[in-house]
Amino acid sequence: MDIAEFNENKPGRIIKALQGYEAFVPNPLPPDIKLSWSLVKEISDAERNLSRLESTVNFLPNPKLLINPFVRREAVLSSQIEGTQASLSDLFYFEALKTTEKDLPDVKEVSNYAFALESIFEEKNNTELTLEFLKELHKKLFRNTNKGFNSPGEFRKSQNWIGPKGCTLNEAFFVPPPPEEMKNALKEFEKYLITPSHLPALINIALIHYQFETIHPFNDGNGRIGRILTVMLLHKYGLLSKPLLYLSAYFEKNRSEYYRLLLAVSQKGEWEKWIRFFLRGISEQSRDVVERINLLLSIRQRYRNKLQAVRSSALLLKLIDDLFANPAITVSRVAESCNITPRAAQKNIDKLLAEGILKEITGKKRNRVYVASEIVRIIGENKL
Repeated sequence: MDIAEFNENKPGRIIKALQGYEAFVPNPLPPDIKLSWSLVKEISDAERNLSRLESTVNFLPNPKLLINPFVRREAVLSSQIEGTQASLSDLFYFEALKTTEKDLPDVKEVSNYAFALESIFEEKNNTELTLEFLKELHKKLFRNTNKGFNSPGEFRKSQNWIGPKGCTLNEAFFVPPPPEEMKNALKEFEKYLITPSHLPALINIALIHYQFETIHPFNDGNGRIGRILTVMLLHKYGLLSKPLLYLSAYFEKNRSEYYRLLLAVSQKGEWEKWIRFFLRGISEQSRDVVERINLLLSIRQRYRNKLQAVRSSALLLKLIDDLFANPAITVSRVAESCNITPRAAQKNIDKLLAEGILKEITGKKRNRVYVASEIVRIIGENKL
């Protein structure tokens, strides 16, 4: 870490560890931030776009139909930032077969992320954001995997660092607090999490995201936990009622700028540039989700019109709705969810195949998986 890059405006201190390397320890939140009129406008724009998303969600016939695929989209994108290779189609296939194959570690890890994300919205709204809660979240993220450095749910006990893949500590461009300093930083971080703030909610979330990533308290998974924490805070502050907005796509598209701005806060105290970047992400992703929701609703209506024109049963219309929650299905899954025999399930699937709504993707005679490709495409495409 080049300490010459850190000037007098840095929001923390450089310390020298016993082993001889330098590390950065952030000051407790909040920093002294003056809200300029232009920054206030950015806050207003982000809040307006969030409000539009919330209004769109409130008018959905059944918001739960879209929560599942959007959670999985986020799970894939957030995990890809950390180097996993699983795609959205891989995840739907994995979950459709309910497989436990050991040769799919990346998909299992992504599935864990979706599980962790869903679990926080199953909790009551007054769940307190404590360090123990974050550790439990981390444990869910790495359950039944060989990652997390074999310490899922535990804060690190050794030094980590941030830099190019394969770099040594001395080659890193940023070194978070050593373990002992980290403990004190986390205590202050927890105190800030549970204490009401006088700052605008979106500013507060931007500050918390920076602080968590700077402390970097886990051996692995800090980025993913930090992004889940952002969603939790949007929900906790009453800005997002359903888990439909995520920043992973925005961070990935602007990856270099994301890391550069976080580092610039540590080195030079450039809070406003980071906050503006974060707020623009909120606006951009809110608009993106609204567009995807409207496209999915249009597809749903087209499918229903097509089936109603041939006087299809109510069961088939229910199956159409189920496809938006789970675009990859099997005969056994349909039989179970619709409480019908496997033979009846296959007949209904065959009707959707004939209408071009589903296609079979395994090419096998047994354990077949059927996918609503159009739905998966709208959810998964990077750019509409």
